[in-house]
Amino acid sequence: MFRYLTAGESHGPALVGILDGIPSHLRLDVGAINETLARRQGGYGRSPRMKIERDEIEFLAGVRGGETLGSPIAAAVRNRDYLTPKVRALMDPLSGAGDPLTNPRPGHADYAGALKYRQRDLRNVLERASARETAMRVCLGAICAQFLSALGIGTRSYVTQIGDIEAPELDDWNQADVESSDVRCPDRESAQRMIDAIDAAKSAGDTLGGRFVVRVDGMPAGVGSNRQPHERLDGVLAGAVMGMQTVRAVEIGLGTEVAATPGSRAHDVFALEQGNVVRGSNRAGGIEGGMSNGEPLFLRVSVKPIPTLMRALPSVDLHAGSDAPATIVRSDVCVVPAAAIVGEAMVRLALMGPLLEKYGGDSMEETLDNYERSRTAAASLFRR
Repeated sequence: MFRYLTAGESHGPALVGILDGIPSHLRLDVGAINETLARRQGGYGRSPRMKIERDEIEFLAGVRGGETLGSPIAAAVRNRDYLTPKVRALMDPLSGAGDPLTNPRPGHADYAGALKYRQRDLRNVLERASARETAMRVCLGAICAQFLSALGIGTRSYVTQIGDIEAPELDDWNQADVESSDVRCPDRESAQRMIDAIDAAKSAGDTLGGRFVVRVDGMPAGVGSNRQPHERLDGVLAGAVMGMQTVRAVEIGLGTEVAATPGSRAHDVFALEQGNVVRGSNRAGGIEGGMSNGEPLFLRVSVKPIPTLMRALPSVDLHAGSDAPATIVRSDVCVVPAAAIVGEAMVRLALMGPLLEKYGGDSMEETLDNYERSRTAAASLFRR
């Protein structure tokens, strides 16, 4: 069974994570993992925190000689900000102390978390709720990407909207154009308008949300299941991506457009091409009946604006029992480009369980053998 856990606070000593279920003998490219971590830190509109941190993976268990052992993988990403005396005095696990934060931010976990965990200091909630935690999810997802790559599966993403600026939505795109864009949008005209919108929001003390797309290529058919609701691949993916901070909606394929689309134009018809079964479109986003159908997976994800505004929203002081502005902490103006990287990580993590359930294996050799046998059997299923 595949599973993962993360732990750590935004300004604590480190973020840590555990991956359990990765087969042995997966050769790891540490440089590629660190490169993915760096991509999460990029994007126009990020906070000065990104200039402090230089995220790098540190393996603590489950890897030897650059290969997985089959045992649980433990990894850490150190927080450089913690090394400053002021932050360390505040966040040391044993001696940390400081004035409490008492003014909850609308849209953040502060108030609900304080009630849930009975915390009078909102810092004890917001430190874990912070999206800084996603650095470890990206780290674990980058490990999973190398497993997926061994099966010929790849993920990529791009930003299609920031604020009210929308770029043309693409079924396919040149990823090099995405990576060269400060907002991870391959359409140059739209990208510049997005940058201008972020600048305007920053000047106004405001924040912006948006939308990004994740595409998965190379997915074999039959991953996921129609047997039980929790095994449906679309539910697994949507649940994982909705588990990101700031995400408010996940669409697969046509998404919400399907509500206004007649059945004659909502589905992907079958045809034969040189004896092979092909599809005329990919409106289902690569998933039918809770299972992958062999077409690329296509997810569209909507992200809300960050709740910390430099021009603080109205709130209350919970200790004083009076009206007060919301707490202001160092934050981003726009996280949509970075969120796309996190979205890829969540998709990678979500695919691991269904893939390992289907193909199994305690070692990469066994998993790849099972994978090839399954593909060969599927290819000959209807041949006479």
